Amino acid sequence: MKQVSLKGQVRTVGNKQAIKTIRRAGDVPCNLYGNGTENILFTISAKDLKTITHTPNSYIIELDIDGAKHLAVLHEVQYHPLTDEALHVDFLAVDDKKPVAISVPVIVTGHAEGVKLGGKLVVSTRKLKISAKLDKLPDTLEVDSTPLGIGKQIVAGDLKFDGVTILSPKATIICSVRSTRAVAENTEAAEA
Repeated sequence: MKQVSLKGQVRTVGNKQAIKTIRRAGDVPCNLYGNGTENILFTISAKDLKTITHTPNSYIIELDIDGAKHLAVLHEVQYHPLTDEALHVDFLAVDDKKPVAISVPVIVTGHAEGVKLGGKLVVSTRKLKISAKLDKLPDTLEVDSTPLGIGKQIVAGDLKFDGVTILSPKATIICSVRSTRAVAENTEAAEA
């Protein structure tokens, strides 16, 4: 999986006024926790943060907080309801020896058989939550839609990847081929 490096600066616990001052300076308050580490409060530049929040990709993040390096994944981002600016970010520390749970983009490939017959391919899920060790984490999960007929679907339980456990519910629909008016008209004409 791709890695991204971000630089941060340790901050102290403060009141609302201190947090507003941080945001006015163009920084975002962040928190790193998990994996047996103590909570670390720090700030990251809002511009740097957009490299991981404004993309469909998932990354392993190397945080450089005042010289100390930590591996982490993006856990949660709180956004302002009107401006969509990041207000607060939580990072989850990871260990390269333990499995990591992360959401990974799904890419649907192939030309479904049902689409050739006039159906419409509908992609329902853009990301799946998976678990794997750091060296086995894929950048994307490729799903081949070629065998799908009209009215058929691929669910998360159908997928198998080497060294990867899918944590999303097995009934999560990845993609399906729906019938269209053209298909209904063709069947009516064939029956007549």
